[in-house]
Amino acid sequence: MAENKHDPHSPHDVHEPEHPAGKFEERDVNVWAVGKFAIGLALLCLVCLSLVLGFFKYFESMTGGSKARVSQGIGVDAGKLPPEPRLEVTPITDLQEMRAAEDKVLSSYAWIDPSHGVVRIPIDRAMDLLAQRGLPARPQNDPQSAAAGVTVPTEAGLGEKMQQPGGPLASETAAPAAIQEKAK
Repeated sequence: MAENKHDPHSPHDVHEPEHPAGKFEERDVNVWAVGKFAIGLALLCLVCLSLVLGFFKYFESMTGGSKARVSQGIGVDAGKLPPEPRLEVTPITDLQEMRAAEDKVLSSYAWIDPSHGVVRIPIDRAMDLLAQRGLPARPQNDPQSAAAGVTVPTEAGLGEKMQQPGGPLASETAAPAAIQEKAK
């Protein structure tokens, strides 16, 4: 037992370092090796950048250069254009033209269906007419729900009136022609 007292591998015998400076790594980082790596990395980045720019210039010269503008498809070789859909050539002008066309539609009178007497009126006039006349309302005597006349199925059968496919509001959203055909 006396021999184990001075065993350096014993968990009970902990030795404190003699010098306080011995608590950190005394060997420094090899600055020259880190510097060579950084210089190599910078050179590699420059080589890659020059290759990318070289390929860009080469491909640009193959397609006609930066001066080749696509203008409404006139005088452009269809073999050099990308497939549809293409980007807009003049997006700002196109947006202004689209907004002008929408404003014209919203602020002008026009016939939609002359045979049935359907016309388009300006949006401001339509809002004024709606404010004067009000929205149509249902009469208060009728049931407020389309499901009011539907009965619950029992054990004996499906009830007097079975709910339609599509839910209780399916008849309200159906086309008027389809409703007339059902009534016949």
